[in-house]
Amino acid sequence: MAAPGARGSSLAGLLPAQTSLEYALLDAVTQEEKDSLVYQYLQKVDGWEQDLSVPEFPEGLEWLNTEEPISVYKDLCGKVVILDFFTYCCINCIHVLPDLHALEHAYSDKDGLLIVGVHSAKFPNEKVLDNIKSAVLRYNITHPVVNDADASLWQELEVSCWPTLVILGPRGNMLFSLIGEGHKDKLFLYTSIALQYYKDRGQIRNHKIEIKLYKDSLPPSPLLFPGKVTVDHVSNRLVIADTGHHRILVVLKNGQIQYSIGGPNPGRKDGVFSESTFNSPQGVAIRNNIIYVADTENHLIRKIDLEAEMVSTVAGIGIQGTDKEGGAKGEEQPISSPWDVVFGTSGSEVQRDDILWIAMAGIHQIWALLLDSGRLPKKNELQKGTCLRFAGSGNEENRNNAYPHKAGFAQPSGLSLASEEPWRCLFVADSESSTVRAVSLRDGAVRHLVGGERDPMNLFAYGDVDGVGMDAKLQHPLGVTWDKKRNLLYVADSYNHKIKVVDPKTKNCTTLAGTGDASNVITSSFTESTFNEPGGLCIGENGQLLYVADTNNHQIKVMDLETKTISVLPVFRPENAVVDGPFLGEKQKTLPKLPKSAPNIRLPPVAASPGQTLQFKLRLDLPSGTKLTEGVPSCWFLTAEGNEWLLQGQIPSGVIESISSQPAISLQIPGDCLSLEAVLSISVFLYYCSTDSNACMMKGIMFSQPLQITSAQPGCIAPVELKYVF
Repeated sequence: MAAPGARGSSLAGLLPAQTSLEYALLDAVTQEEKDSLVYQYLQKVDGWEQDLSVPEFPEGLEWLNTEEPISVYKDLCGKVVILDFFTYCCINCIHVLPDLHALEHAYSDKDGLLIVGVHSAKFPNEKVLDNIKSAVLRYNITHPVVNDADASLWQELEVSCWPTLVILGPRGNMLFSLIGEGHKDKLFLYTSIALQYYKDRGQIRNHKIEIKLYKDSLPPSPLLFPGKVTVDHVSNRLVIADTGHHRILVVLKNGQIQYSIGGPNPGRKDGVFSESTFNSPQGVAIRNNIIYVADTENHLIRKIDLEAEMVSTVAGIGIQGTDKEGGAKGEEQPISSPWDVVFGTSGSEVQRDDILWIAMAGIHQIWALLLDSGRLPKKNELQKGTCLRFAGSGNEENRNNAYPHKAGFAQPSGLSLASEEPWRCLFVADSESSTVRAVSLRDGAVRHLVGGERDPMNLFAYGDVDGVGMDAKLQHPLGVTWDKKRNLLYVADSYNHKIKVVDPKTKNCTTLAGTGDASNVITSSFTESTFNEPGGLCIGENGQLLYVADTNNHQIKVMDLETKTISVLPVFRPENAVVDGPFLGEKQKTLPKLPKSAPNIRLPPVAASPGQTLQFKLRLDLPSGTKLTEGVPSCWFLTAEGNEWLLQGQIPSGVIESISSQPAISLQIPGDCLSLEAVLSISVFLYYCSTDSNACMMKGIMFSQPLQITSAQPGCIAPVELKYVF
């Protein structure tokens, strides 16, 4: 059949034929009819005198997940190929990845299928290969990816939208294009029939494409792309969304893991901690031993009860939703890619934390989940469990408006609450518009704070400029946190690799930390230290410390806002974790060794019976003119060499935060004792410095407590005091 007119290599050449096919498919009823229509379409397209051929990949492009660069007309000859034009910041591109994963699971290269990601960057930061490597890891992309940094293939094919999928036949001939997300059924239909059609003609080859996964070259790490972090101000703990490991960590301030929930693989399961799973969780919020989690790629809000050690689902159905109004009960309400969560209070003046605000990145809106019956601004009374839109039209825009439903967001990814007057607002990191916005909690009005420009449709007004209001420029900010002590807002300016600070009164935005280089340099100076796409941050210690999820460095960094120093939180697992999923092959953290000069004080033997609890009270004194070193965790830990059974189920270590208020250490004698004699060792490390901070020291001491296990029931045992003067 003659080709219908001249053809270039752009996607426009497919449009007339594919449009006719898609109209015909609307009238098809059975699967057989649909299959037949696609088969007939392929006969037509394959019969054109001239193929609508895709250009060869330009030489010199950088590739990931392959042994070497791939050629369309050498390596991919005999394959049905899907080109995925994507940019890793785009939520719509992220939504397509599960469809591609499912397709790869159904068909392999031996079946004749290969997917190639063509990364065509929106932001300058996304052109850098190392940043694309991080995205390939973060989203578990296992097919080849080419960095088309100058968008040469994008421009030759006249691609106009992220994401765009282009399906090629075995000669590099273009067959179909799918623009945007939500085309899983068509993707599977077109691909399966294309494989069948060309197999019938003997044009499919089963040769293997050599894949070398980038992730296989990396060493294990305690954290993998941590997305968000928050502080539990009551229990002195941090909650970390360990996004790349698909788990939630609850850690003490010294970095010791108390709970590890979920991971290492993605999943969607409620229940006890050891069985529960998440899929790339992001935002976390904690109150009263309850953690709420934005389980992003499961499209769920999950609830973690630390006392009951249970995980449950409170919003979402596990499938990406398209509803932009909401109003159903949480567990019946479809939602889309929640990225952050923060507590708020309904109409009452009393702080009740009865609302969970949600940054719904997938549909560009701010939603609310009612944790108790209450009222949103300008809304009637709502029942507990209701999940609904609060602000945002659902259009991807940078539009501010006095009417919340007429405002537009572009992938809101970070939230922070300023509940006090005169602010009374939610601050929003609106990543794709590169702005920070504020949503009034009085009437829902959405206003601009910094970044972007006046045209609400321009989502390319990004940069790295300190300034006031729209004169300031950001690049894809993912996190914000409010410092009520100073009335300042801290911003994770993610693609600029910086932490910035905004005065909402003056709209002045300045760089607080980071050079703009994507690296991992830690110095004594904020401005000389570096980050790599920080995704979240939170304030702790009454405004003294700023915790930063330095996502692509796989770290939590600790910024002391008073001393202007920065350090890394050493996340580690104790020997006896309270509850845990697999720890991902990380080497067990060895306990620190006491200096050889450390004294070993042997205590008088103590008789105790099974089930009885012993208590040890630390009574340590520092030299005069010294104090514990801030930001460095002094600690204690228990060992029982040769009698490790003694420590089963115990809390084996802890921190010492203050010399004036030293902890008591408890040990319950197990019910089943394997020996009648044992020695318990209590080791203590103290880090202290002179009050002028000119000199810092580390000292250690060990107390050895012999135990005699007896079946007799002795009277109450007085606490053992562990005294020492350094």
